[in-house]
Amino acid sequence: MADNVGLEGVPSFFFSSPCLGSNAVSVFAVMSPLVPHDSADPALTRFMGLLSRALTEGRCEKLMLASYHGDEPQLERVLARTIELRGQSHLSLVWRYKTRDITKNLPLDEALATLPGLLGPAGFRNAHLHTPAEEVQLAFSKKGKGSVRVGKVAGAADAEADEAKALPGGHNREKHRYLELSRPFLRELGVTDGQGRLVPAMSRKWKQINKFVEVLAGALAASPLAEAREVNVVDFGSGKGYLTFAVHDWLRHTRGVDARVTGVELRQDLVALCGGVIERLGLQGMAYEQGDVRDYHPAALNVMIALHACDIATDYAIHLGIRAGAEIILCSPCCHKQVRPQLLSPHPLRPILQHGIHLGQEAEMLTDGLRALLLDAAGYDTQVFEFISLEHTNKNKMILAVKRAKPRDNAEVLAQIREIKAFYGIREQALESLLIADGRLAA
Repeated sequence: MADNVGLEGVPSFFFSSPCLGSNAVSVFAVMSPLVPHDSADPALTRFMGLLSRALTEGRCEKLMLASYHGDEPQLERVLARTIELRGQSHLSLVWRYKTRDITKNLPLDEALATLPGLLGPAGFRNAHLHTPAEEVQLAFSKKGKGSVRVGKVAGAADAEADEAKALPGGHNREKHRYLELSRPFLRELGVTDGQGRLVPAMSRKWKQINKFVEVLAGALAASPLAEAREVNVVDFGSGKGYLTFAVHDWLRHTRGVDARVTGVELRQDLVALCGGVIERLGLQGMAYEQGDVRDYHPAALNVMIALHACDIATDYAIHLGIRAGAEIILCSPCCHKQVRPQLLSPHPLRPILQHGIHLGQEAEMLTDGLRALLLDAAGYDTQVFEFISLEHTNKNKMILAVKRAKPRDNAEVLAQIREIKAFYGIREQALESLLIADGRLAA
């Protein structure tokens, strides 16, 4: 991650909140003179006090600002986590726009002084602080009244135990990890510090990385790639590359496989960031490219990964994997917009599906269920299961498809697809349309 500790280039609204007042000075170590001090909201003061204490005690796992109502076009949220830079704790702030990210790394006192300028009815109306034991939410109403809610995290003791196991020197360490904390890419991506120690705020990410590699390892063992000495992997929407680098490192360093791993990402700044990591570490068999799954054509593909590709982008990713003959397809779907407006509410489900939340859940289940059936019809053994939630999202469903060694008759599966579509009134599903268009399924 870039070491940017200055404030130049930060969006203009950074210093323009009416929510900070003079009595907030005692909460923050340093105040920016650009933030007004005339009307502090007690809820904001309390939230910042809780955040300050969590940062000081090393308990801040994640901070997210959401529900933006300001003037910055396409800004969706701000995400923050603690990192170590030159031996000093910083808060890494990421402004997430629809098509790009802007990252600023600020010392903790500077971050605490500037964060209030982002919060309020004319900025971000919600803030969520996650610690191992608590979830703290700050919310502003349309009229500007703030409120703070503090909730206990279910299973907090288990989470703390998991973190202790992952930290160097922790007692009762987990018996098996697929990666070592000493691996250089973890330091470059901010998962570990300069001494190879796990950054406490990244403990859940560390667990997620290992869980993903565990899933991939099981899929490889059950696939035609079990004994392969050369594997080509493409990861679509690879973002900052936590999992992309982990897959490359595990295949090459642990398995000793001649792996060619390519991250494909739409946002050029992340492509440049990850390309810099590849160059600094001199990684062989790894590349980062800017591209879109809809028109990307890999030279070779054995494993296709697409995590949180929005709506029908997941269908395009699965179709690409099928078309390329990938032995393994791994998807974590996100947003299920295509099927929902088509759904009928057949009797006796009508009273249940009259509720919007149930209709949304039904659309999600049907979309991913049809994807799994279509993968079955295309020659894959398919599983749909719950995966550990990845950072910045509550979507934790995984579709895993492993190509069968021998083809089998798919007439029964195709009949099931037709029956389901007829029952719910589904006229079109993107993956099915793509498979029909290239002749892999009959119309």
